[in-house]
Amino acid sequence: MPSFVSARSFLLLLGCTTALADSAFAQSVTPSATSSQTTAAPADAQTDDEASAARSSFGHADDQHGATTTETSRAGEDAVTVNAHLERARAALQPSTGATVYNFSRQAIETNPGGDNAPLNALLLQAPGVAQDSYGQIHIRGDHNEVQFRLDGVALPEGMSVFGQTLMTRFAHSMSLTTGALPSEYGFLQAGVIDITTKNGYSDAGGDVSIYGGARDYFFPSVQFGGHHGKWDWFATGDFVHNRVGIENTTPSFNALHDLTNQYHFLGHGRYTVDENTRISFTAGVSNAEYQLPNNPGQQRQFANPSFANSDLSQQLYGNGDSSSLNEHQKEITDFGILSLQKDMGKLSFQTSAVMRYSSLRYSPDPLGDLVYNGIAQRAARSVFSTGTQSDATWQAAKDHTVRFGYQIYVERNVSKSDSTVYPQTGEDADGGAIYSDNPLTIHDGTGRTGWMYGLYAQDEWRPLKNLTVNYGLRFDGVDEYTHAKQVSPRLNIVYKPWHGGTFHAGYSRYFTPPPFELVGGTSLNKFANTSAAPGTFLNSNVKAERDHYFDAGFAQTILPGWHASFDAYVKLAKNMIDEGQFGSPVILSAFNYRRGQVHGYEFATDYTRGAFSVYGNFSWSRAIGKDITTAQWNFDPDDLAYTSKRWIHLDHDQRWTASAGGSYSFFHRTGHPLRLSATMVYGSGLRADGATPNGASVPQYATFNLSLVQSFKDLFQVPFLKRTQLRLDVTNLFDRTYLLRDGSGIGVGAPQYGLRRTILTGIDQRF
Repeated sequence: MPSFVSARSFLLLLGCTTALADSAFAQSVTPSATSSQTTAAPADAQTDDEASAARSSFGHADDQHGATTTETSRAGEDAVTVNAHLERARAALQPSTGATVYNFSRQAIETNPGGDNAPLNALLLQAPGVAQDSYGQIHIRGDHNEVQFRLDGVALPEGMSVFGQTLMTRFAHSMSLTTGALPSEYGFLQAGVIDITTKNGYSDAGGDVSIYGGARDYFFPSVQFGGHHGKWDWFATGDFVHNRVGIENTTPSFNALHDLTNQYHFLGHGRYTVDENTRISFTAGVSNAEYQLPNNPGQQRQFANPSFANSDLSQQLYGNGDSSSLNEHQKEITDFGILSLQKDMGKLSFQTSAVMRYSSLRYSPDPLGDLVYNGIAQRAARSVFSTGTQSDATWQAAKDHTVRFGYQIYVERNVSKSDSTVYPQTGEDADGGAIYSDNPLTIHDGTGRTGWMYGLYAQDEWRPLKNLTVNYGLRFDGVDEYTHAKQVSPRLNIVYKPWHGGTFHAGYSRYFTPPPFELVGGTSLNKFANTSAAPGTFLNSNVKAERDHYFDAGFAQTILPGWHASFDAYVKLAKNMIDEGQFGSPVILSAFNYRRGQVHGYEFATDYTRGAFSVYGNFSWSRAIGKDITTAQWNFDPDDLAYTSKRWIHLDHDQRWTASAGGSYSFFHRTGHPLRLSATMVYGSGLRADGATPNGASVPQYATFNLSLVQSFKDLFQVPFLKRTQLRLDVTNLFDRTYLLRDGSGIGVGAPQYGLRRTILTGIDQRF
């Protein structure tokens, strides 16, 4: 017979597990008010200090579901208490008072079509204000790529990845997206903060083997295992991805030409609980991905005499006259590690971490094809190695004052190398056009630089009234890399709850964003003078740090039990606005500045849950414009530089309307064999393209629908060590809609990309 202690522990675990599922989806309500809710909506908004409370309770409930035991604890109960206490302390280090938070619980991740097999960006597209772009990129609230990733509260330095999903959905036990006017603890990249709570040896104990695949040679096996013993708990997961949809298709055809990818990913996480107030954790990850670049048939050679282009000699020298024969490759590698110490001392608690990240990207051209189509065949490689430390502390200074302070410091080494084959210019024709030699030459270029960036912050969360919270603070940030700049940034957020279930919030944040070190290079332009790769201008000013004034206000309300809604509006006024583009054949993004920039918009989100049924929807409107390109000018056409110097233009990633929606229902949910049906939708009014003016038009609007069917069985094989068996069917782009993400035109856009056509995938997952 179970002991009274074991039974009480079981009831505590069961209650906390229920609270976890509920609070993860509650929108602007306290977790205790949503104890009866369950929902499969992937995102829910919280826009006040309740977001902080829910976040803390989320960590609490999550850790009660899987707490680390100690050698001297009673079985179960003390383990829950110890780690619930540590999780609450860690969550309190980084509240989101006044910001907007969208939570993705474990249930929400599994409900999204594809579940753990879905790319991380596909899940994030279900949050308001997140727009889809090519190469797996996302844009949050009109910013290009200023997205900060955190693992268990620790920020990862930026990396080189363009196509790959370095951080897989499979790594996450839960996840949140924080945006808006951020408090002082968030610096550097501030369009959105994606904080992944990694799986651990308690909440994800046991093993899991999965095989997933189907159309377009899709093969995706994975394995994970978590456990605990004494003061230790651990978790590890790895997967391999093979398919022919590595990069977006350059044509509207059902299958892309030359689009094979092979990838593998790994994450390991271990924790040691020293005592009830001290914990040490280590997380390490690896991502290695190789891609073929899709070909675009029918392109016109730029560097071949037209009368010679289709001759037998041309075929011998340059291969097939159709650009479908090119053979370009790209390889991306990322390794990272985080070592953290967490300590709680009553009124003062802190977490300090050491961080390392290595990231590299290598592009291999088609030696002849790139040369005749682009005038340059460039073998390019970039890498960045970052080391740093982050510390965050919370001090309960008084009953109504919670003081938080901390710092981040990173030292980075950036290396860029290239070997370029080009045609030398030998003269000009009668019309002034360049004449090139038939004998190409090779130009080597290489740069390297070590730099560092740093940030300090302090803030006070003050509650002058029971229903009013004021959070004010300062940041001091600096960067010494290719550019040198510093800034003191005030932050202020006010949260007011006039009645039960309703919350107003308003905030102002001064932002300082250093240019991405890995995307800024020191190319020696003079080496390319009088060649087929000569730029239109030799101006190349260093990319500068962006400085913003950011305003945000909104309201959230619980309309009925299970039904929540929120509205948010924002304005960003930028100086030296940072944007990124792909220039030339190597698919390596390069950064540049607009002297002035403006972004403003609004978002609406709602969700409803009743029993086994849930539904959600959101839409957003955004406008992002810039004026006067002042850095990295050599990447641009001189006419575009002249036009933008005096006129505002839309940014290439500006999308006016963005929306997403979804719902799910679980049949037989009271049995051991539930059947879950879920669906999602993504709508975009279209990113920018060239029209009468640069970025003056947009690609056509689109809407895609995804469907998922998951059948679970308990003890299907009647084998003691085998647990849940799960069969799944996922359909991406259910109605096989052909749609453009990019048409190949626009400032900083290198090639056309089409969205994925209908793809049917199936899988089997076995727990043990």
